[in-house]
Amino acid sequence: MNVSEFLWKRLQEWGLKRAYGYPGDGVGGIDVALQKEIDAGNFEYIQVRHEEMAAFMATAHAKFTGQVGLCFATSGPGAIHLLNGLYDAKLDHVGVVAIMGQQARVAIGSNYQQEVDLQSLCKDVACEYIVTVTEPSQIRHAIDRAVRIARDKHAPTVIIVPNDLQLLPYSEPLMAHGFTHTGIGRTTVSKVPEDEALRAAAEILNSGKKVAILAGAGALDATDELVDIAEILGAGIAKALLGKAAVPDDLPFVTGSIGLLGTKPSWDLMKECDTFLMVGSAFPYSEFLPKPGQARGVQIDINSANLSLRYPMEVNLQGDSAATLQALVPLLRRNHNRSWRVRIEKEVAKWWKVLETRAMARAQPLNPQRVFWELSSRLPENAIITADSGSVANWYARDLKIRRGMKASLSGGLASLGAGTPYAVAGKMAFPERTVIACMGDGAMQMNGLNVMITISKYWKQWSNPKLIVLVLNNQDLNQVTWEERIQLGKGKTESTQSIPDFPYHKYAELLGLKGIYVDDPEKVAAAWEKTLDADRPVILEARTDPNVPPLPPHITLQQAKAFLSSLPTDTERSSVISRSAKQIFASIMPARKS
Repeated sequence: MNVSEFLWKRLQEWGLKRAYGYPGDGVGGIDVALQKEIDAGNFEYIQVRHEEMAAFMATAHAKFTGQVGLCFATSGPGAIHLLNGLYDAKLDHVGVVAIMGQQARVAIGSNYQQEVDLQSLCKDVACEYIVTVTEPSQIRHAIDRAVRIARDKHAPTVIIVPNDLQLLPYSEPLMAHGFTHTGIGRTTVSKVPEDEALRAAAEILNSGKKVAILAGAGALDATDELVDIAEILGAGIAKALLGKAAVPDDLPFVTGSIGLLGTKPSWDLMKECDTFLMVGSAFPYSEFLPKPGQARGVQIDINSANLSLRYPMEVNLQGDSAATLQALVPLLRRNHNRSWRVRIEKEVAKWWKVLETRAMARAQPLNPQRVFWELSSRLPENAIITADSGSVANWYARDLKIRRGMKASLSGGLASLGAGTPYAVAGKMAFPERTVIACMGDGAMQMNGLNVMITISKYWKQWSNPKLIVLVLNNQDLNQVTWEERIQLGKGKTESTQSIPDFPYHKYAELLGLKGIYVDDPEKVAAAWEKTLDADRPVILEARTDPNVPPLPPHITLQQAKAFLSSLPTDTERSSVISRSAKQIFASIMPARKS
């Protein structure tokens, strides 16, 4: 057995059986060994069109499955291309192992072709563990440590394997000084804080009259526990963007997303609470949380570095979200005064009417919110939804009602453009029986999405359920940044940077043997979704949407209002911007009336 063959077999012993990657002479031996495992039915390989997509897919695999993601690339440019997706894993705290090729050991330091100092290149993104393998028996502990650290630290790790080492015979480490003998044994850690800390947290929560809960990605497996505690305490639950699937949106006390992409009920929940429970979240925007001193705080997080990071908490509990909440439940007393809960539920019900009215407001030609509103009630059971960065993330965050059993994610901490389609592919590869829907803006689609559609066309026939849908909002505008210029900088749209070319996305799908559907009539959006969801193969649904429908923040500050007004004299589209903004603001004030 050579080094490359051992590499794949050892990864399988760890339970890793799917890799996303792209070949090259820097990983030639690894490629050949992988083919043997594929032929034997032991391993699955997804060939991407660009290495960045491999790292995004590995990150999404980790998010959707809870397992370690795996990607690999050749030396030099291939390894460099992995970086963006690996940073996505780092900032969203998920475990990914990246295998990189390197030039021959004897050539390192000679300015050889494709020789890049990968240790230096990756030292930030893979700060938890990065190693260059220089001797055959070293590959064992390199793999063992990389996988264990990625899994237990929820972080990306990197193994660099020079190409001349890959075909050398593997040998077990000697029983001698200087050698180490690693193993695969599972890691067992305490998931529940000590009793004294739990009792202190319970005392705070029991004393609260207006309890607000914020759930993040770390609470995705704690749905039942969050609901139980909210019921006991009469609390409302807001969600950080990565925690969108933590609790269903059809519960009347779930206020939805928080932050710039959030809802007014979530804003009100945080600004009026007297007790704050934060679970599995490192939500960064402190201005959307209670003011320091306003609320007594309890935080639960598996990572101690996240504790009291955004709000000065009174009690910090390091532990698994579900296990810690389970331990808290018996210590909590039911709050019989439901006035706070009743108020929350009234505001949530009103908010959904606001969103519907906003969605039905006329635009030219389509209101993007209408596209999401019509999808929401038609989401298939157990669907997996991904979204890209940009204004599309606003509508994903607010207008889609996530139900129990669904999965949803995007690039959170990094907010990288172009992650939505590779995320969708990873979701489909992990759960081929589920319907997967990627929500894309045209900027993200032109950056990475068109590339990923080729990968989809390569693999879709092997899925038990062929339904993978890519929604593209075609507005020929890098829309989120355009609106940020208006409300943050007080400047009108800068055409040279913000306008992007038109492209027939639905026709491109047909070129690939997939299905393309186009809609630009608001009265035909529902029918377009019905047709899309009924298709017998992957679909691009292209919706021609209006770029001047504003993604209104949950709370408009005086500074934002002044900046917006200052932007209008220099905005070449000011007439449309004023009209669409007025409709959306009116819809917020008078939700019962259809615009």
